Amino acid sequence: MTSDNRRTVEVHGVGLDIPRTTGGHVGGRAEAVDGRPVALQAINPATEEPVTALAESGQEGVDAAVAAARAVFERGDWSRKGVRERQGILREAARLVHEHRQELALLESLCAGLPVAHLQRRQIPRAAFNFEFFAEVIGQMAGETFEQEQNFLTTVTREPAGVAALVAPWNAPLALASMQIASCIAFGNSCVCKPSEYTPLSVLRLVQLLEQAGVPAGVVNLVNGLGGVTGRALVSHSDIDRIAFTGGTETARQIMADAAAQLTPVHFELGGKSANIVFTDADLERAVDGSLVNMFSNNGQICIAGSRVLVQRAIADEFTERFVARVRHLRVGDPLDPATEVGPLAYAAHRDRVLGYMQLAREEGAEILAGGGNAPGFDRGYYVSPTLARVDSNALRICQEEVFGPFATVQVFDEPEEAIAIANDSDFGLVAYGWTSSLALAMQLQSEIRAGTVWVNTPLLRDLRAPFGGFKQSGIGRDGPRQCADFYTEEKATIVPRGDFEIVKMGMD
Repeated sequence: MTSDNRRTVEVHGVGLDIPRTTGGHVGGRAEAVDGRPVALQAINPATEEPVTALAESGQEGVDAAVAAARAVFERGDWSRKGVRERQGILREAARLVHEHRQELALLESLCAGLPVAHLQRRQIPRAAFNFEFFAEVIGQMAGETFEQEQNFLTTVTREPAGVAALVAPWNAPLALASMQIASCIAFGNSCVCKPSEYTPLSVLRLVQLLEQAGVPAGVVNLVNGLGGVTGRALVSHSDIDRIAFTGGTETARQIMADAAAQLTPVHFELGGKSANIVFTDADLERAVDGSLVNMFSNNGQICIAGSRVLVQRAIADEFTERFVARVRHLRVGDPLDPATEVGPLAYAAHRDRVLGYMQLAREEGAEILAGGGNAPGFDRGYYVSPTLARVDSNALRICQEEVFGPFATVQVFDEPEEAIAIANDSDFGLVAYGWTSSLALAMQLQSEIRAGTVWVNTPLLRDLRAPFGGFKQSGIGRDGPRQCADFYTEEKATIVPRGDFEIVKMGMD
């Protein structure tokens, strides 16, 4: 970064190094931004003030980043480094993320509008743990040996796949980009990461910290820019071996089409429209608490939001009354305030999209029980009120389309089979939630709901040893130790004779 591009911005008493214009990070060095077109201004969602201009890496920047990743992969600086050495560097990376958690949280909040308290409590620790976890995973990896063929020994080993394109979203930049990066590089790969154009700063700082931890320059590169320009150049690049994308379904379709030209394997974590089912025998207080957490955490901008609340008729009035009262009292405010529970949405166009669904709810005949528009009391910022709408049909667009904001619907059901049918009546199948004291009913949810994760009496708990991903249009592939090993490595079988054996002599008289 050139000296005239540097500036220090003080936020809550912390001096943050924020470039005036943010570019990529390639081969261990900041990408030159002079002469590159500005893709957009990253805007603080709480104040609507510019944070940094974003330089478009474009095709030239992508070519340089992929070349840097390929060069270091072929040299073996990381790909042939011993497991013990990689483990030590990954653990040091986790330590540095912990050490810089306040800086990282502030950088993320400035661009994404996420509450700093939420980031420091959940997402930054999760980012650090991703590196710790995959350090442990690679220490437990083992090959296989087969001896079924007499006098022959067949061994199966794994090799890193090569260079991966990692495309991260704006709703949880560090937590999700770190999962992509950690699972990729742990197995010896190199990568080029593209964060969302709306949230460039925290992931850029993460890449710098990884190199400080000892990851060789060029192993983790970063390009910045618009999805349709830099993102498209990256996922369609002929020298990319794997593509991992977290984001929306429509973008995933385009990426898959681009990847098809190269037959590049893809891993997609996409959207959701998850059911949150509350049965008559549920612990009502815990169900209300959990339903609020799994819906309104992260400003409601989470793919695993339990945005379709289904309540059994006998307790519907009581549950809804309690839930509405709590929704109305959610603390909407400055994301830098530790008391804030819901901050602004990430950018203006997304705020307008969410407000559009609130208007659509009225047009579709839903009853607005709480919220329903801009949050009162704010002259600036992309704030909307946490909203709950009562519906009579799951066929409404507001029940079928992912809103990706603090907006939920509530619908009454009678029998468990009806709730399960409603839960499955969706193009998505990422997660589902059930609140019940019946073991038999919990097992029925587990076996009959078409979703990659079913949480029973639990909001948002994730064990990284278990696979995570979605059915239907919620994704392709799974995160998890074995699943990531399968995606980011190539298996190789080597067959060796244990002694001499007869070979057919062809071409003899």
